Amino acid sequence: MRLFISLIRNALGGVIALLDLITRGRKLKRLPREQQQVEKAVQELTLYQFFACPFCIKARRAIYKMNLPISKRNVSNGFPYRDELAQGGGKVQAPCLRIQTPEKDIWLYESPEISKYLQQRFQ
Repeated sequence: MRLFISLIRNALGGVIALLDLITRGRKLKRLPREQQQVEKAVQELTLYQFFACPFCIKARRAIYKMNLPISKRNVSNGFPYRDELAQGGGKVQAPCLRIQTPEKDIWLYESPEISKYLQQRFQ
């Protein structure tokens, strides 16, 4: 039964991911100098995600539309970043945006919160 549920979840997630790719729209355009500043600023950001998770797709879609080249890390079973997320963030829940600051790392969960943070910071 567990295998059946996993297969259905992955199949539906794959369909949602495909639909996302087809319907994404356009990236935000910036002047080259502004884009360089954004690219430097996002070096402190990392998105921990599952490929087929609808909430992760929502976060990736926001990142794409804002033209933010944020590093993405897969936290599915068997991937090394899963332990990194569990140790740093305290739980394995995706999406999670890791914000590295000189003082400490901030682990921001929930796709609406991630989108809100990115919009406030980069638009």
